[in-house]
Amino acid sequence: MNKPVLIGSEIYRRSSFGGAHPLAIARVSTVMDMVMALDLCAKDDFQVAPTAKPALLRQFHDSEYIGALQRIERDQQATGRDRNKFNIGTLSNPIFRHMYKRPATSVGSSLIGAEYVATRGGRAYALGGGLHHGMAGYANGFCFLNDLVFAIRRLRALGLRRVAYVDFDAHHPDGVEAAFPDEKDLLIISTHEENRWPFLGTLSDNCKERIMNIPLPAGCHDSEYNLFFDELILPALLQFAPEVIVVQGGADALLNDPLSRLALSNNSLWRALRGLLGCSKRILLTGGGGYNPWTVARLWTGFWAILNDQPVPQQITPSAKEILQSLTWNRKCHLPVRMFETLHDPPTGGPIRPDIYSSIQHLKKLHGL
Repeated sequence: MNKPVLIGSEIYRRSSFGGAHPLAIARVSTVMDMVMALDLCAKDDFQVAPTAKPALLRQFHDSEYIGALQRIERDQQATGRDRNKFNIGTLSNPIFRHMYKRPATSVGSSLIGAEYVATRGGRAYALGGGLHHGMAGYANGFCFLNDLVFAIRRLRALGLRRVAYVDFDAHHPDGVEAAFPDEKDLLIISTHEENRWPFLGTLSDNCKERIMNIPLPAGCHDSEYNLFFDELILPALLQFAPEVIVVQGGADALLNDPLSRLALSNNSLWRALRGLLGCSKRILLTGGGGYNPWTVARLWTGFWAILNDQPVPQQITPSAKEILQSLTWNRKCHLPVRMFETLHDPPTGGPIRPDIYSSIQHLKKLHGL
């Protein structure tokens, strides 16, 4: 197997959603710095993401929408029609510098990741990808484009028919699901918080052998998440036998993320990724949600170690500690000392709630597991 490739760009360091927006924090650039500070990534294992061209973006996104996105980035202002039709210039999808170029780079990132795993085998990590809410004709949920749709399409074009998509994000991947309403040989699996925006992906929103939605109750901890993974996700993937797995590695299901009420430690998501590595030789991992800069940086840095079959470091180097200490956030919070000494969260756990068992049995029966 070829060595995993890490894909990133300096555009994420130079641009931000700004103000009090949840994506005003440093994420991709922090992970790029952390993996180097921990000696987890050689220079020849890193690739700079290209920016996808408008003609390519129009293969999925509406032409008028792409034109509007470019114009609004250039002029730094939106009309009332732009807000109403394209959902741009809103609190969720604000106007900012590089608002077109940044997501277009995310598309480029996931596309070259898809090409790498399809043509060379192995694993790729597109740090800036994971824009799973993006719709064909409008911005949605902080996502102006949808790199994951392009990645899945490119994998198919390169001859990989059986594609599994697994989403760790706390929010349902409505943009991905909407883009593939009747796709054969595509299995979409999502774990996300129930009764959380966009309020989709309920137990009734399942389709045998095609869509597995696993709504997680508020407060879901490691013990419960691990049970969902072992009883549902792993058997579904083994039954499906994917040629490649696309993983949206959102970090907002972690404890202390401001946009969810879930209580996972990073151990459960690292465990899940290790399990996915046993289901396919080809893995394309992307970023995603995550709005606490310290929990995101530590989870995603650990993901890269796991893709390389390396242990997640228990202790971090002084330079990595300085990177974490330099992060800022526009929210008041108390940070435990361990945030700056290790990548590992304390495990969360407790009794398994009865509703968890009921949901698992319902989904096992529905999906024939």
